[in-house]
Amino acid sequence: MAWSQDEERMLAQIEQHLVDEDPRLVSRLESFNERVRRSEVRDKGEPAVRRRPRRSTVIIMVSWLLIATLVATLLILVLRHEAAAALALTL
Repeated sequence: MAWSQDEERMLAQIEQHLVDEDPRLVSRLESFNERVRRSEVRDKGEPAVRRRPRRSTVIIMVSWLLIATLVATLLILVLRHEAAAALALTL
């Protein structure tokens, strides 16, 4: 059912009034609409737009990688040292 020109004009006036009165509300609604659009795209099975990971996610991933590398290096050093000490005792 199509709206009449008067109804469309009244809706446009209400929208403009809301934009003028509360810009935070407008930004929240735009954010909400974007999330709804992404959800609808995901539900339809279409490939979603690939987003870059957040900076904090990248920092956490790099930190875990460095920690894992450090632990592995320390284990290798300890095991080599124990092996060398055991070899020295047998000689």
